[in-house]
Amino acid sequence: MPDITLPIRTERLILRRFEGRDLDAFHGYHSMPETARFLPGPAKTYTQSMERVGKYANFVFEKEGDWVCLAIEAKGSAGLLGEMVLKWLPGRGQGEAGWTLAPGARGKGYATEAAEGVLKLGFEELGFHRIEARLDELNTASAVLCERLGMRLEARLVDKWHYKGQWATELVYSILEKEWRTRG
Repeated sequence: MPDITLPIRTERLILRRFEGRDLDAFHGYHSMPETARFLPGPAKTYTQSMERVGKYANFVFEKEGDWVCLAIEAKGSAGLLGEMVLKWLPGRGQGEAGWTLAPGARGKGYATEAAEGVLKLGFEELGFHRIEARLDELNTASAVLCERLGMRLEARLVDKWHYKGQWATELVYSILEKEWRTRG
């Protein structure tokens, strides 16, 4: 697969590698219980945030099992709005996308625009055949986003995860490359 061309530019956003300057903003929203609600593990400590930002800044995307986490920034306005993840799953041309946004960036269409940029990267630059998103059934905002992206609900796995003291039902949405190219 070819190298990833960064940054990715959309109409309003820049998706780029994480940098040290992103740490405080990243920790700001990842330390909040409302952000951690649908992510594995509890809200992050400052040290955990430092480790994560360092890992995200130095990703390698060369083979199955690799993944990239890109910082989302508004054009013309420095500052971290959130992040987009693209994982290269085992199996020919399989990927998984995920996203987290800071509270102040939610509800403005940034997640949709950033996710479209990552789906375009996966399908048009990396040649993926299928990209999925896995989410907690209670995460209705992400389910709506998946549908807005043209993804279809493929599975509902009841009590699939036990985290944060309770069972969670997992939803699996996906879109194929041919569906991406012909979506309306």
